[in-house]
Amino acid sequence: MSKVPLTIRGAEKLKAELQRLKTEARPRVIEAIAEARAHGDLKENAEYHAAREQQSFIEGRIKEIEAKLSNAQVIDVTTLPQSGKVVFGTTVVLADEDSGDEVTYQIVGDDEADIKEGLISVSSPIARALIGKEQGEVVTVRAPGGDKDYEIVEVRYV
Repeated sequence: MSKVPLTIRGAEKLKAELQRLKTEARPRVIEAIAEARAHGDLKENAEYHAAREQQSFIEGRIKEIEAKLSNAQVIDVTTLPQSGKVVFGTTVVLADEDSGDEVTYQIVGDDEADIKEGLISVSSPIARALIGKEQGEVVTVRAPGGDKDYEIVEVRYV
């Protein structure tokens, strides 16, 4: 499996979730299973089956996070040369060529993307159009609604 890029913030969020699952959720569900077992007949015990299902979900999520972290290439954008080029992890201010509206995005890994917070996936059409371009350039983003032109107003390495 190839390395998956992650920002420092994204890696920290995954580590925090992993820690919470291992120290809080896992012990809580083990306790719930033990309590349900004490009620007797397991075949018709809905609490037991629900707790086992929850345990399965938690263990699956733990394995998923551990796999992501083991295959992650954590990139600290502040240590990259500040050349004005758009690269993974940079924050980009774009101006819509038609309306003049400005938007700000940070290019992050697929698991970190959250458009409401201005975090776009490195594999999104906007990010793919921006990568390698420089401040001042105009890029055309191919979107389902048609092509959009944006000027790169600012590239920040924060």
